[in-house]
Amino acid sequence: MVLTTENILLVGSLLLLISVIIGKTSYKFGVPTLLLFLTIGMLAGSDGIGKINFDNPKVAQFIGIVSLNFILFSGGLDTSWKAVKPILRQGLVLSTLGVFLTAISLGLFVYFITDFTLYESLLLGSIVSSTDAAAVFSILRSKSLGLKNNLRPTLELESGSNDPMAYVLTISFLTLVTNPEKDLVSIIPLFLQQMVIGTLAGFGFGRLSKIIINSIKLDFEGLYSVLVIALMFITFSATDFVGGNGFLAIYICAVYLGNQELIHKKSILQMFDGLAWLMQIVLFLTLGLLVFPSDIIPYLGLGVAISVFLILVARPLSVFLSLVFFKMKIRNKLYISWVGLRGAVPIVFATYPLLAGVEKAHMIFNVVFFISVTSVILQGTTLSIAAKWLHVSLPEKLKPVSDIERLISEIPKSDLRELKILPHFYAVNKRILDLNFPKSAFIVMIKRNEEYIRPGGSTTILSDDLLMVLADKEEDFDLVNDCLEKQRA
Repeated sequence: MVLTTENILLVGSLLLLISVIIGKTSYKFGVPTLLLFLTIGMLAGSDGIGKINFDNPKVAQFIGIVSLNFILFSGGLDTSWKAVKPILRQGLVLSTLGVFLTAISLGLFVYFITDFTLYESLLLGSIVSSTDAAAVFSILRSKSLGLKNNLRPTLELESGSNDPMAYVLTISFLTLVTNPEKDLVSIIPLFLQQMVIGTLAGFGFGRLSKIIINSIKLDFEGLYSVLVIALMFITFSATDFVGGNGFLAIYICAVYLGNQELIHKKSILQMFDGLAWLMQIVLFLTLGLLVFPSDIIPYLGLGVAISVFLILVARPLSVFLSLVFFKMKIRNKLYISWVGLRGAVPIVFATYPLLAGVEKAHMIFNVVFFISVTSVILQGTTLSIAAKWLHVSLPEKLKPVSDIERLISEIPKSDLRELKILPHFYAVNKRILDLNFPKSAFIVMIKRNEEYIRPGGSTTILSDDLLMVLADKEEDFDLVNDCLEKQRA
């Protein structure tokens, strides 16, 4: 089947529907959802029953970059600074030095067992050097896997922040492959430029985005989510335009925003969670359509050898060397080594050699695809088993609660009081967001002229409003009163 304007929506929507329905039941059989999305794409492709003819790496790369923007941004928004802070150094070392060591060790292995040049070998190693955020976020959260010793935030921080490093290494070694006259030293400035500008841009756009979101007054709540999407793409594209790493910038920007007080933050988080799932499905379906299974068969032997080395040697070696100066039990390091899931990101990065016209590009793409599928099958289906074998899993009753349950558990329930806003109060004509309201108390409802209003950060408090406030201690209500009654300067 050749995709046309007339049937693309029908085919796309049917594939989405099938993916969602099958994905709903996949974990009953211990199969990662993302693997099923990939399989459905392959079955719909030229070598499958759907016979859809899709062989356009440029379009696939564009879809991949857009999808990764949403996946990384959503993961960043959902990253709690409180949970990440204790393991920040470990996570960042894994996402930088760990990725570098994986790329180098795997690249050298490929160089010794194939006829690849050194730079081509290191390019392949770089492409598969990072763990996949979509795969890790999806599998860990879908399985609700409880892990000891801050392992889960460590793994999520690593997977969310290591794609930029893999991207820089991929672009750097691709430059060396296409320009043999250059040497390794020549790519160091590019590497530093990408990482430094990406980091600074991420923090800068994060602070700017917060100001814009909380300052602009939009008539409809749904427009705030659209505004954040625009800010996300501006962060990525502007950073890339000035020579920085856009993936790093949007992740840092999202982590910053996710830990700030924002107007309509709850609806923004919910929308990005849904869009991240949509982008994961679209990305895996697209990559499934792009690959021709018949082209992979000649490279099965090579793919198995590289996959085994990556899973059993390169990944553990990089983890143990990266964490050598951190006090961590061997069992924890072994589990981190096992959760080295490869997924869609390496396949997206593998399209860069294709578009650059590298001689062995098709071979690299098919080997990378095989490695990603092997990783998801072997590692993705055994995360729970490995956690139990290594004694790093929490008992069922001690597993972390869901986000909703956690939110409910954090709300103080000891006392509910009604506070009336008098005309001379400081809070009159002020938005809740601007009041520096204590985090230990919550405005659950506002009564105004016999009507009840559900408050949000942008809600303006008026004279004679009756606020229903939940707090745990008397001191909390004292802080609330100070916040509301403070006299005008």
